[in-house]
Amino acid sequence: MSPNPPSETSSTTGRNMALLAAFLGWLFDGFEMGLFPLIGKPALEDLLPGASPVIVTNWFTVIIATFLVGAATGGVMFGWLGDRIGRVRAMSISIFTYAAFTGLCGFATEAWHIAILRFIASLGMGGEWALGVALVNELWTKGNRVWVAGAIGAAANLGYLLVAFLSLGLNSYVQSWSASFLALGLPQGMVDSLFRNTGWRFLMIAGAFPALLIFFIRIFVPESDKWEKEKAAGTTSHWGNSDLIGVLVGGLAGMVIIWSWSPIGVQSALIAGSITVAGLFAVIWGYLFPVKRYLSRADQAGALGALNRDGVIRHMLLGAGLAGVALLGTWGAAQQAPKWASELNPNGWNFVREYTQIATSIGATLATFLMPMVADKFGRRSTYAATCVLAFLSAVTFYKTNTSISAWFFASVFLMGGISASFYGFFPLYLPELFPTRVRATGQGFCFNVGRIVAAVGALQLANLVSLFGAKGPTASANAYIALCSVYFAGVLLVRICPETKGQPLE
Repeated sequence: MSPNPPSETSSTTGRNMALLAAFLGWLFDGFEMGLFPLIGKPALEDLLPGASPVIVTNWFTVIIATFLVGAATGGVMFGWLGDRIGRVRAMSISIFTYAAFTGLCGFATEAWHIAILRFIASLGMGGEWALGVALVNELWTKGNRVWVAGAIGAAANLGYLLVAFLSLGLNSYVQSWSASFLALGLPQGMVDSLFRNTGWRFLMIAGAFPALLIFFIRIFVPESDKWEKEKAAGTTSHWGNSDLIGVLVGGLAGMVIIWSWSPIGVQSALIAGSITVAGLFAVIWGYLFPVKRYLSRADQAGALGALNRDGVIRHMLLGAGLAGVALLGTWGAAQQAPKWASELNPNGWNFVREYTQIATSIGATLATFLMPMVADKFGRRSTYAATCVLAFLSAVTFYKTNTSISAWFFASVFLMGGISASFYGFFPLYLPELFPTRVRATGQGFCFNVGRIVAAVGALQLANLVSLFGAKGPTASANAYIALCSVYFAGVLLVRICPETKGQPLE
């Protein structure tokens, strides 16, 4: 229990502290997520001296996919923990996990060190999203949940913006930074290592800073009233440690999928495809396992009440499908923009990757903040469907109308970044509405993070898609990204069978 347990109705101060803590957690979550895509290439070039660009790119893709699988596993695992021991305690553990292991990446000496440490860090990142969303939605039930959902979505994108500015400043003033650290008495060799290759080690170590947020959370943030009532009623006791066996199976299945498409995996696309299909079934089974076991125990104890077992599972699968479409589209479009900018501009602007990420992050921050208001006015289903269409059109516009770095390049990437990321303001509003309190953290953690597995599988196909277009360079890459974004049309169809929750109270 939190050191400051809530009263029957949480105080305004307590609710504000919870929102502030969650907002900072999501901001640093975004910082951690945006860190490797920006500095991954120079980091791998440092750790793999003499390696070919193909090897570096393969490692980059594998580490990104490993991160997504870890975040998916962590979302379910920490969601389970939050439903069992409380949102606040579990959120503290998740933040410590992602902060500590991101910081340790700064001391890596091999590429596989980064892969392992990023995987463990991503467990905490995935968990923090599910726990923070559950906590603030439950504490702000009588407040403006639309505004809160917008803040949730904007926070992570501000983190992306922060890492871009920090990287830009570090590269611009690396000599000054180096001199400052030497003045503090650090050895020359250590300083050179910290700031070599765009200072990636320093940026990774800076990722440990969010661990300080834990002290604020444990002192000032109250536990959810709704969860406390469930605990008092005894419903939280139906979660069991053995449930995590399923999460472990799901996580391992996700890693096997990544291995099958990696440079050290199988060489046959047919075999890798078969492994992927079987692996996705194993992921879904494993991540559903804790909730199915919980519902079974609650039913046997006569504590299921009005809770609809089949309805909970159905909502989990539908929510996962919606999240999978949005995440795969984002990783196929906006997340590739900084890398594509480098292909488009091999010998032109300095720091074009950083400027591109700044443009996408500003667009994403504004759009995610506004998205819940749009969904509240026009309804959840119609808003999601319209955003899918607009996201696809924005990706086509960006990748088909730019042949060089110009004002239009940044305007169009701002637009694409905003529309494709706006889903991250939609999900904090919609996913909590699909589940009752007793399974909310686990349910929405499953939805959002199974989507990350789908995105990981899609990201692994980018190289294959590029080769299908029979060319090299930015044109082939652009066609591959657009092809991957066609998944948005699946979202338009899927949302038609999802429940409309506009105007309904949270549970």
